[in-house]
Amino acid sequence: MKRETIPICDILGVHIAAVDMESTLCFIHKNLERLRGSYICISNVHTTIMSYESETYRCIQNGAILALPDGKPLSILCRKRGFSETSRVAGPDLMNEIFKCSKKFGYTHYFYGSTSETLRLLKKRLITDYQLSIVGMYSPPFRELTKEEDEVIINKINQAKADFVWIGLGAPKQECWMYEHQNKLNGLMIGVGAGFDYFAGNIKRAPAWMQKCSLEWAYRLLQEPKRLFKRYLITNTKFIWLLIRKK
Repeated sequence: MKRETIPICDILGVHIAAVDMESTLCFIHKNLERLRGSYICISNVHTTIMSYESETYRCIQNGAILALPDGKPLSILCRKRGFSETSRVAGPDLMNEIFKCSKKFGYTHYFYGSTSETLRLLKKRLITDYQLSIVGMYSPPFRELTKEEDEVIINKINQAKADFVWIGLGAPKQECWMYEHQNKLNGLMIGVGAGFDYFAGNIKRAPAWMQKCSLEWAYRLLQEPKRLFKRYLITNTKFIWLLIRKK
């Protein structure tokens, strides 16, 4: 499946899809059958910097059928570079929109990643709130699967006939996993990072006004300061510096 119809904005070598939520959903709904076996990356400043520093990871990001502008700075840059219709397509927001219309279109879902407890909470909430058709869930061990184990899970996912395969392993692990499994699975893979935790209720999203003002990162930092402080300090600084230098 090629993406000639999707405008692309090159940001530090990463091919960010210059889209908004409406055009993203339209593209997915219209092309879902042809998108099976492909993957979508939810891209932000962190993944963009990792891509800039690693040719391998950059190829993985650019191999996605869509690298969506999850980070608000990416959508702002797209607009400044002439893609005026671009707006942020955050992972949890995309999940919400697809979940809301799943009953109407008869979509089925498989969730791969996170812990067994998070998956239990996630399933309960999604069935209650969306009446979602969940055909399977799997919490992988905190180690690399053997070839035999991987083949078993591939067969399970394909036998479940999932339309969407949601991957919640965190970056860059989830993107690498999707790249390695492209054309092996019969569903559309979407890597959503902390999306599982949001819908399971483990962590809360920032208020709408903070999201609108590009401050969701600050809200997340307050919730997980030890894990995120170094990431935001280093990657955000590098991102700004590289943009200034290249300009």
